[in-house]
Amino acid sequence: MGAKEKLFLENRDKRGVLTITLNRPDIHNAFNDQLISELTELFESINNGLNTRLVVITGAGKSFCAGADLNWMKSMAKYTQEENYQDSQKLAAMFEAVNNCNCPVIGKINGAALGGGAGLVSVCDYALASEAARFGFTEVRLGLLPAVISPYVIAKIGESNARATFLSGELFSPARAQTMGLIHQVVASSELTAKAEEIIVEFLKAGPSATTNAKKLIKKVKSNKNREEIRDYTCQAISLARISQEGQEGMNSLLNKSQPRWINYEN
Repeated sequence: MGAKEKLFLENRDKRGVLTITLNRPDIHNAFNDQLISELTELFESINNGLNTRLVVITGAGKSFCAGADLNWMKSMAKYTQEENYQDSQKLAAMFEAVNNCNCPVIGKINGAALGGGAGLVSVCDYALASEAARFGFTEVRLGLLPAVISPYVIAKIGESNARATFLSGELFSPARAQTMGLIHQVVASSELTAKAEEIIVEFLKAGPSATTNAKKLIKKVKSNKNREEIRDYTCQAISLARISQEGQEGMNSLLNKSQPRWINYEN
């Protein structure tokens, strides 16, 4: 029996930009156990490799991701609490892998992002949405909870917006999603691809190591409330960056009015 066909498409260009397209358009790119496992494995491999500088996540068809596959959920109807717990751990591992990706993750939100799909938006470093997109943490309308995604979503939208959207399960517009902080920009559907490329170009102007370390910096500063420890960490971080090969090259490029090598995509 042959191997299962992957549920997403991958395309990596010469710049090291990896585009992941969720490819289940007939069911709105919903998650099942196979897709969760494959995405987790892919993002873990990105962190162990050197040939990816940026990741773009989007969806095939009219939707970005509608959350959980109903057929998959049906198969879990008779799971015990322990079996549901183990299954939820796998889902949590996927969101953690995306959230902890070493390089920038850009969400190209082409359509509906509901439930876990909206959770996937929350672990993107930059989220660009089509004006046709719709968002919602719809779990409560099924008698469920947006539990696994909640740490990432609340970090983005705050407690007040979480109360308003988690408890109602209502759908909301890209404009409201932007006001909440779930996404960063809204464009016309016809402009989504061109605008995504503009954003990619801006992110690629940053040094690869500096970008990775900037992501670590944000998490460290956010999670540590000890002012002395943070002061020491931040001073150590900038001192190491200044003497690094990449930092030296960047500063010399500024002084010489030249471009650092990481902007030359042919290298």
